[in-house]
Amino acid sequence: MEVTRYGLRIRLNVPYEEAVDKVTAALKEQGFGILTTIDVKETLKKKLDVDFRKYIILGACNPPLAHRALTAEQEIGLLLPCNVIVYEENGHSVVAVADPIAMMQIVGNPELDAVAQEARTRLERALQQLAGELVAQ
Repeated sequence: MEVTRYGLRIRLNVPYEEAVDKVTAALKEQGFGILTTIDVKETLKKKLDVDFRKYIILGACNPPLAHRALTAEQEIGLLLPCNVIVYEENGHSVVAVADPIAMMQIVGNPELDAVAQEARTRLERALQQLAGELVAQ
């Protein structure tokens, strides 16, 4: 798993469509449902008539964590849900998640620290599960 400035990323040795299904399943095991799905390739084709790689943005939500965050900071909804992306790159699928700790640092509310840490732990577990099964060499 690669850590970036604001996210966590892995490469999978499976086709894009399978990666999307596997990511959704791994997130579900960690208590996240998918609230939104944005097909970037389709949207850019429809709105701008441009071709783009297969790329999807999943809005993942863990209701108990979201409730805790919203209780601590009413406008935290601006940073919810957790964004997860899946895209094709050089014959592999890439999965990346926004790091909840990095996102919550913007707010500066210490009440959100534990929520962000738990969200990150759950997202890391989902990525580790995928990496254990499907990591690209």
